[in-house]
Amino acid sequence: MLLRWLSLLTLPAVLLAFVLTGTGSTSQVRQLSVQEVKTAMDKAPSLREKGFVLVDVRTVEEHDRGAIPGTDLNIDYREIGKRHRELGAGPEDHIVVYCQSGKRSNIAADKLSELGYSNVYNIRGSMNAWLQAGYPVAGGKR
Repeated sequence: MLLRWLSLLTLPAVLLAFVLTGTGSTSQVRQLSVQEVKTAMDKAPSLREKGFVLVDVRTVEEHDRGAIPGTDLNIDYREIGKRHRELGAGPEDHIVVYCQSGKRSNIAADKLSELGYSNVYNIRGSMNAWLQAGYPVAGGKR
């Protein structure tokens, strides 16, 4: 009986710790596949007229090794809160973020949502998925 009672108390504590440590995803940010992003960019009249701001939230060094063609800006995910105005986006504009695997870009996307941007998207799998799909990579752009 005591063991059952302890396990009932332990489960909520473990779940809470899971969420608070970031191992559980509570993100409300919409996820896009690399195929959806590539299709949207291919349909645009030009990469400048794609209808969204594409932001690489990796480090400068990672960005300089190559980025998704059409990337508008490189802002390290840790600086997105301080530098979000550089996006030149309004609260209703569409913003798509990516990193290497999707974890840092989820954090950046959550921060942008907290700042009041309502149309924020994360590229699921980010650069890893982009490369795995065989899509081209461009030189980094800051």
